[in-house]
Amino acid sequence: MTTTARALRRLPLHLAATVTVVVCLFPVYWMVTTALKPNRDIQSDHPRLLPQSWTLDHFRRAMDADGFGLFWRNSVLVTLGAVLLALVVALGASFAVARMRWRGRRQFMLMVFVAQMAPWESLIIPVYIISRDTGMLDRLPTLTLVYFMMTLPFTIVVLRGFIATIPAELEESAQVDGCTRPGAFRHIALPLLAPGLMATSLFGYITAWNEFAYANFLIIKEQDHRTLPVWLSSFHNTFGTDWGATMAASTLFALPALVIFLVLQRHVTSGFAAGAVKG
Repeated sequence: MTTTARALRRLPLHLAATVTVVVCLFPVYWMVTTALKPNRDIQSDHPRLLPQSWTLDHFRRAMDADGFGLFWRNSVLVTLGAVLLALVVALGASFAVARMRWRGRRQFMLMVFVAQMAPWESLIIPVYIISRDTGMLDRLPTLTLVYFMMTLPFTIVVLRGFIATIPAELEESAQVDGCTRPGAFRHIALPLLAPGLMATSLFGYITAWNEFAYANFLIIKEQDHRTLPVWLSSFHNTFGTDWGATMAASTLFALPALVIFLVLQRHVTSGFAAGAVKG
């Protein structure tokens, strides 16, 4: 097959990939450009793909809005707390499932898969009632625990798969040389788990950072304990929606997730390569 024929054969795939990328990225592009447009262009009857003029007033108005710094801090604390808790608990659970043989192991993983498939929105009312009856409403630790429970099943499943791919003989060799079982896992298996840890951290971060429903229902009276997704809704009132400030706030909200994704993606790729060499 000639080079031209091969290129023509791949052309539909390239076109499909291009269309997919454009469809996925266009809302992000429109959000950013709307945040940079003056109000007269945003409300124009003839919207343009490329703004005729640019402004940063919407970003200034979003950053000067009440509670921006406070809600930013709340989101960071809740997200980091949930991700760290999920990693610590899931690491022990996935090691027990992948490396040990005990009665009920299959049933445990089945329950983990069921918990992963269950829609968390259906549990808002039970979680709200439990939080209310235990006096845990309007508290950031409650939100942290909820996000921890949301990300834990996925973290266990992914880390269990990564641990299962690491040959147990590596840890056994370290034990023969005098390492304890926890020491062998810490020095041999844990460095090879970097890709899995990065992937699950990224998933947990995006899940907790973007979550709105629980943050809106569990934090009712204490306005200072709300997170950024709830703060975004403050730009809509009875007089209408400030679209410029809303898009600017959405851009500021999405920027950390984009940066962390790019950083972790690079580390995940390098971690896979390092694990292949070490293995």
